[in-house]
Amino acid sequence: MKEELKGHWKTWVFFLTLGTIFIILYKALDSIGYLGDFIGNFISVISPFLVGLLLSYLLYIPESKIEKLYKRARARFCRKHARKLAILTTYIIAILILFIIINVILPVLLESVNELIVNLQSYYVKVIDTYNNLPEDSIFKTEQVYNALKELQNFDLQQYLSMDRITGYVKSVVGVAKGIFDVFVAIVVSVYILAERNEILQFFKKLIRAIFKEKTYTSIEQYFYKANGIFFKFISSQLIDAIIVGVLATIVMNILQIKYASLLGFTIGLFNMIPYFGAIIAVALAAIITLITDGFSKALLMLIIVVILQQIDANIINPKIIGDSLKISPLLVILAVTVGGAYFGVIGMFLGVPVAAVLKILVNAYIDNKLAERYTK
Repeated sequence: MKEELKGHWKTWVFFLTLGTIFIILYKALDSIGYLGDFIGNFISVISPFLVGLLLSYLLYIPESKIEKLYKRARARFCRKHARKLAILTTYIIAILILFIIINVILPVLLESVNELIVNLQSYYVKVIDTYNNLPEDSIFKTEQVYNALKELQNFDLQQYLSMDRITGYVKSVVGVAKGIFDVFVAIVVSVYILAERNEILQFFKKLIRAIFKEKTYTSIEQYFYKANGIFFKFISSQLIDAIIVGVLATIVMNILQIKYASLLGFTIGLFNMIPYFGAIIAVALAAIITLITDGFSKALLMLIIVVILQQIDANIINPKIIGDSLKISPLLVILAVTVGGAYFGVIGMFLGVPVAAVLKILVNAYIDNKLAERYTK
């Protein structure tokens, strides 16, 4: 009798637990919209802190380099207040760079974009005339090319490159930290994070050590520093490399007197931040625009010189900047850029490579540990 009651009790508890789980899941799914709104509002509230964290992360490398210079200075005041002076110097340099971009580089680019939009129709007519004058047996005179040109006529580039659109793009980029107060909070947060980074890291180290065992803590610390180093190295090196390539491409195109040289050089430098695919897309785009605006011979010359420049970058400049820290298989790079771009857009294409590099380290460490355990048994 006791065994029978015990069996009924277990069955009752099982169905009660199962029913409770179903109710919780139903309520969770029913309120998922409210949960999404709550998370969205919460992220909106803390967005200045997130922007400040990102800003401090980006400025850490130049700030740390400048801090080392102050620590080696002869003046005792500079050595004593090295970090404060380094943060101040870093922000002054950042503001000056931003001022130059807004007042010198941006107007030139916007002028080129505006001129391109104004002359777009005449360029299209030029392409159609060139197509009509091709021999009937030309490989380019096909139905597919004709349909592509008709589609190009219906494509309104102005809706993507108008001043209103460009303003919208800028607003979407800076929309995370909206308003003067949010920008001010983001800057203040970034300053405090840079100034107190040692204390912040020590706190998280103590927290992780309190939660996990010593062996797990050591592994987390080791992989954190490796991952952090990879991201720092990749972001800084790609940015420096993009600036070098963009400046060199702009100089070369100006020497060749190519129309929209500054805009095309900037585009090549910007796209160069995306491994493999970026360089191909940028060069193809520059070649097409130069072909339309300056003719076949100048487009071919530009293409040859820019490809040579990119080969110099890929084999000499980029390896010198990055070093051996991100040497991963080209196949893995292509996979990382493809998957990152498919799921997270341009940001995914850019960050896919360092994420893949970190995952490669983790997978290799896991395999090595498993093999070590197997052969020590």
